[in-house]
Amino acid sequence: MPPCATGWIAPPVRSPVADLLADLARAFDARGIRWYLFGAQAAIVYGVARLTADVDVTAHVPAADVAWLDAIESHGFEPRFRDERFAMHSRVIPVVHRATGLPVDIVLAGPGLEQQFLERAVMRSVDGVEVPVIDVSDLVVLKVLAGRPKDIDDLTALMRTHGARIDGNRVRALLGDLEGALGQSDLLRTFAAVAPRHE
Repeated sequence: MPPCATGWIAPPVRSPVADLLADLARAFDARGIRWYLFGAQAAIVYGVARLTADVDVTAHVPAADVAWLDAIESHGFEPRFRDERFAMHSRVIPVVHRATGLPVDIVLAGPGLEQQFLERAVMRSVDGVEVPVIDVSDLVVLKVLAGRPKDIDDLTALMRTHGARIDGNRVRALLGDLEGALGQSDLLRTFAAVAPRHE
């Protein structure tokens, strides 16, 4: 950016998503909660062109921490609706960031796959805000599992851009486990349709 007549250079403006993530990181750090970004915003971090402001994160909230949602609210978020039965059943806490008006879905991590994703999350910068982001191979697994046309488009873009970095063996093993657990038979086939062109 060229300097103005006085020689002063305006600082870069952070995106609303980065402002949201900065507040979310402070809220989680205040409670010692481990978390990671996934979904469309993670795909954007990995270079996929998407036009969306929705934010999805997974958080590991210790069972003994009964005040974590109060901490989230004190850092600029409020529940989109209050229904504890929905939260317990779906393990999703929908909130909104007051400063930007952007929605956030906080998925409560369970044992198994989400714990693995948490262990492999990597720190990445979103407009200068350092946040934990799901590993690109694990993001591929979630995109196959979601299976919507836009997710398959994301999968194709991820394989094209990061094919050499994606652990195809791990992806296939996880998808195979998911097929058995969910009674599906199309996950490996979906990945195979995209992977050979980019691995």
